[in-house]
Amino acid sequence: MSLSSATLGSRSRGSAIAAALLIAAPILLALICFAMKFDFIELSQSMRALMLFALLLALMATGMPISIALGLSVLTYLFILSSVDPKMVGLKLFTSIDRFEIMAIPFFILSGTFLTSGGVARRMIAFASAMIGHWYGGLGLAGVVACALFAAISGSSVATVVGIGSIILPAIVENGYPQRFGAGVIATSGALGILFPPSINLVIFAVATSGMQPLGPDGNIVESASVGQLFIAGLVPGLMLATMLGATTWYRAWRKGYPRLPRASWGETWRSFRESFWGLFLIVLVLGGIYGGLFTPTEAAAMAAVYSFFIAVFVYKELRLSEVPAVLLKAASMSAMILYIITNATVFSWLLTSEQIPQSMAHWMTAQGFGMVAFLFVTNIILLGAGNFMDPSAIVLIMAPILFPIAAALGVHPVHLGILMAVNMEVGLCHPPVGLNLYVAAGITRMGISELTIAVLPWLATMLIFLAMVTYIPEISLWLPRLLGVVN
Repeated sequence: MSLSSATLGSRSRGSAIAAALLIAAPILLALICFAMKFDFIELSQSMRALMLFALLLALMATGMPISIALGLSVLTYLFILSSVDPKMVGLKLFTSIDRFEIMAIPFFILSGTFLTSGGVARRMIAFASAMIGHWYGGLGLAGVVACALFAAISGSSVATVVGIGSIILPAIVENGYPQRFGAGVIATSGALGILFPPSINLVIFAVATSGMQPLGPDGNIVESASVGQLFIAGLVPGLMLATMLGATTWYRAWRKGYPRLPRASWGETWRSFRESFWGLFLIVLVLGGIYGGLFTPTEAAAMAAVYSFFIAVFVYKELRLSEVPAVLLKAASMSAMILYIITNATVFSWLLTSEQIPQSMAHWMTAQGFGMVAFLFVTNIILLGAGNFMDPSAIVLIMAPILFPIAAALGVHPVHLGILMAVNMEVGLCHPPVGLNLYVAAGITRMGISELTIAVLPWLATMLIFLAMVTYIPEISLWLPRLLGVVN
């Protein structure tokens, strides 16, 4: 008993010391900033930039929300270490969301919320099962296909995991598959929502880099990628990753001898297609409208929200009018969270640009002889590392304005960079400690995070292989946009 008490006591002391260090770190950094303010110590510009990032990480380590940590870091730097007028913060907070493209985010979120609540996911699963359910791992393959289809109409990874996983995971277990198999399939395939258009994260990348005009290796200005360019560029990588995840699913089912569903008749397949048609038509409506020049991505998002409301309430009739206010409130809450992060992250990126930090990093990397290959490798390491403790949207908002000028100086196409970051964010959603897809899947399956981490390893390895392909084969991202003439 005394040994147990001593062990508990040492653990509690260790926790107390760790908590004290977490609280002391940002205070110590703030004191160093004040010491520099009053000329007690003097640091170079690069060291001041490191202080900014160190303060941001220290505040996040205390458990502070990323948006508030961003705001406090910016204010501390502005008032103490910078000569920039702090009044500019208020102006930037408002102008950062005064963009037409940003309106696409709440509309796509609202559309995905209506689709998740309106029975669209169940019909897509039935259609996918009728087509390929008789293959090895048929239900798992149906989950991959259904995730790809749902991702193409929701634009959200979490909505895809919730909408598809909550229906197909119980069915996978009931049909004799191991629970780990189903959890691995859905947790990783749900990440397709970040890559397939209309991806909310691709919109965020376009917003984070819009207005920036860095110089390329030839000295010419490099324009940032538009939402439409990124949407077109995400199609081929999205289809390739879905195919690779499906191949991994089939191989594991074939090796393990998992059961197969009975082959569906032509009548059953036609019936499932007819029932899922209204949901599938949203893909044609959104992507066809954008690529056909009928409306902009923001207008397409508004159309998707109205159309999703119509089919959920009046066509499938699985969402009652009395439930619509709750759906609107849920979408508004998620939109407000993302927009609040966007405002603070935009001010953070503006401060970095005004202090010439990304430009200095670009000059340093080129002076050290860093080429495109080394830069892309380091970029992947940084983004995968950030995925260990940050939300994908926050990573894109913070890192995109830093990486874009460096990438432009080294000759990396902005569309290629946007897709590369999206694939990194997909991987980050599927590994601990903050892989959001793992937590959503854990809530559905009642599995622990450690068990889920082991379950997703085969599919996670496939995603890492695909990440290497996207990184060093730019044509995967650029072939279709160049074919359609939307990028040079």
